[in-house]
Amino acid sequence: MNADMAEQWPALPLEQWRATCETLHLWTQVVGKVRLALTPWLNHSWHVTLYVDARGLTTSPIPTPHGGCEIRFDFIAHVVDIETTDGTGRQIPLVTQSVADFHERLMSALRELGISVAIDDLPCEIAGAIPFTLDREHASYDPDYANCFWRVLLQVDRVFKQFRTGFLGKCSPVHFFWGSFDLAVTRFSGRRAPRFSGGAPGVAQEVMQEAYSHEVSSAGFWPGGGGVDASFYSYAYPVPRGFSAVRVQPDGARFDDALGEFILPYETVRSARDPDAVLLAFLETTYGAAAETAGWNRVELECSPGVAGACRKIEASGS
Repeated sequence: MNADMAEQWPALPLEQWRATCETLHLWTQVVGKVRLALTPWLNHSWHVTLYVDARGLTTSPIPTPHGGCEIRFDFIAHVVDIETTDGTGRQIPLVTQSVADFHERLMSALRELGISVAIDDLPCEIAGAIPFTLDREHASYDPDYANCFWRVLLQVDRVFKQFRTGFLGKCSPVHFFWGSFDLAVTRFSGRRAPRFSGGAPGVAQEVMQEAYSHEVSSAGFWPGGGGVDASFYSYAYPVPRGFSAVRVQPDGARFDDALGEFILPYETVRSARDPDAVLLAFLETTYGAAAETAGWNRVELECSPGVAGACRKIEASGS
């Protein structure tokens, strides 16, 4: 791998940045829950997500009683930047600090800006989680690895958005879920799904059922945890018969029976001569596995990938 490629697709070994990853996960949950508390519900919890931007991760504008605000994790300046629509703002340095201290500083800054909000104190999707206001165990921040994490997200976000252009049906934005701490994009067949019976710690069952109300093929990037290094994943709900047996690309991709999804190590992508092509092959072939085994109407749902500056051509009706 040449130096430019290594800069764009940096290494992200879990053992080296585990403490920062776990702390940052919880900090993003505090910010994400502010967005959750102030934003009207959107299908499949799309209203709670964060988005990759030119400096880090952002909430995008959040409605408030007196206008709006935006909260951004800036992984260049290493601050949380809070901006309001009336031109005021506050900054919280991203430094070594406990989750409890981060929570208090964020809430204090919001109060100073006239934004009163209460959030659920219990983290989501983390077994045995400590309430935010009591958590002094997670208190790590390595700015170099936080910046590496964001640079990985930049590349993944770009490739996921390219992948998204090849689908005409309902498709989610490319967005970051702070509960599971992953960047994801989800395609829908348009058909209702069986009522979801699974669950996640700290998440109401009705939320999970609404999230999986329709058939999906979902792919994402997870920066690691639980002893597993950063990986790409792809799953289908409901799981079609024969899905796990489909051979997908590239070499190194495999179906994980315990997780119930296809997995591709991030290291396989970043070390490839053409990371974009390798990642797109994984996204396309795992989606194809879901669409074929579930009998999606691929002719009506798919189109040619988008090209910058060129409008998609529409064939004449009946052609």
